[in-house]
Amino acid sequence: MKRSATQFGITLLLAGLAAAQEPPPEPPASIFGETVEVRVVNLEVVVTDPDGLPVTGLGVGDFRLTVDGVETPIRYFTEVRSGTAVAPEALAPEAVQPEAVASVPDLVPGEPVGTSYLVFVDDFFSIARDRDKVLSALRDDLGRLKPEDRMAIVAFDGDQLAMLTTWTSSTKELERALRDAMARPAKGLQRAAERRQAAGPRIPSTRRNLRFGSGLEFEERFYADLLEGQVSNMVSAAAASLRAFANPPGRKVFMLLNGGWPYEIDDYVANEVGRFVIEPGIQDGRKLHAPLIDTANQVGYTIFTVDIAGMAQENQKGADYRSDDLYFNDSVRDDARFSDFIREHNVQYALTRVAAETGGRALLNAQRLDALELTEAATRTYYFLGFEPTWRGDDKRHDLRVAVNREGLRVASRDSYVDFSRRSEVSAAVESSLLVGSGPGVRALEVEVGSPERVSLNVMRVKVKVSLPAEEITLLPVGDARMAELELRVATIDENGGRSDVPVIPMRVSTPLEIQPGSRATYETTIELRRVKNRLTVAVYDPAAGTLWASTVEVEPKS
Repeated sequence: MKRSATQFGITLLLAGLAAAQEPPPEPPASIFGETVEVRVVNLEVVVTDPDGLPVTGLGVGDFRLTVDGVETPIRYFTEVRSGTAVAPEALAPEAVQPEAVASVPDLVPGEPVGTSYLVFVDDFFSIARDRDKVLSALRDDLGRLKPEDRMAIVAFDGDQLAMLTTWTSSTKELERALRDAMARPAKGLQRAAERRQAAGPRIPSTRRNLRFGSGLEFEERFYADLLEGQVSNMVSAAAASLRAFANPPGRKVFMLLNGGWPYEIDDYVANEVGRFVIEPGIQDGRKLHAPLIDTANQVGYTIFTVDIAGMAQENQKGADYRSDDLYFNDSVRDDARFSDFIREHNVQYALTRVAAETGGRALLNAQRLDALELTEAATRTYYFLGFEPTWRGDDKRHDLRVAVNREGLRVASRDSYVDFSRRSEVSAAVESSLLVGSGPGVRALEVEVGSPERVSLNVMRVKVKVSLPAEEITLLPVGDARMAELELRVATIDENGGRSDVPVIPMRVSTPLEIQPGSRATYETTIELRRVKNRLTVAVYDPAAGTLWASTVEVEPKS
């Protein structure tokens, strides 16, 4: 189901600490002040000449950085050449960086700079045959890794994110993990069956006219909602992987082995020449893929998307086949093989956009079998540029542009960053816990789930009770009591991959001035879920201390 199909009806019943007390005085709008963090944004910038070869020896004065169109000083600068940090004196005389610019911390001139490759395997959209070809080729190329490099491998089947190996430089361990990846079930044939079931009758070319603004048919809309939820689920899992592996050393590369996530859902579903669909309520590609792109840019990963499927075997056209020939040649247009071509371009456009917006590259068609070789070649020589933005925590996206003050050179780098609020970061951490388990620093939350009650054919209601130690909560004096502002969050995923937005419910806990040892704060919530098997992550966040409690439970409807 689409992301919004799983809805919450939440009722909060305060018990325990606040019981049998007079209501405390109304506190101010916010008890706690803002927390200001100083952070640097680092950009990995690849510069190539007209022949596509890397350009070395540039200095900070050769670069111009603008943020939202305003020129911004570069505070940190280091060149990495063939995997080694370059000392300033190794640059051309006219390229030596000014004294106001420091080298990037942790990069020692003359020392090798490793690359951390995080490999994400899509088992949900991929067909095993195609996936295993890519994994086998990746296994054969492991010898390209340098001693200072490392790789981690995760796989997602639409339900659970599995870590096949954490960071390791051991070729033997990586080979084992890739064998395990090939042994996992792949669900791409189920996705193909869904496409076939949703496809309506095609209009013969002799009766086909251009149709602008037409909507989807009932079956098509059902499939569009389903597909939107599935892609959103995959995007969330990929973003969760980045957050779970956010801080490895060196250059950070995310190899997204993608089974086929479309960019424009409605066009992908309609899949018909001359039909231009306007379907309200379906997210466009930019919004659908934004959580992955924004997370990669936030934690500093460059994404290399790998096209697992490649060109459909039934379609013998190359990727450079002229679009005008396709659109005006009825013999091609009427061939069922052309449907594959339309959808492949939709998917490949998504792969290209996701990679380009993080400074990476889409490895399409035959390139998928040389994924590690091409990725390694594109990430050995680059420039680290760092700047200090003014952080406001307002969840706004800011445009980045890096230019070189020399003619004929091409620049590749990420093109934006999001000034995430603490609220958004905590919600993202809760979503990550749903897929990969609680991360470091997350405390266990005591959660009790009641027996599900049927509300309707497709909806059930359950009570969830959470409890946490009162002594661990930040409580401040307010009148004759002490008070804490907490936040309750619930994230869910059902057995069909349906997800919900993570609601944030403000909680104010009041206690007597003196707390008895062992006292606990207890809450009860009532939530409504789709009447299928669900997995829930329930979390309580203390903004004052930055403390997060979370636990994950499963809920199944009664038969």
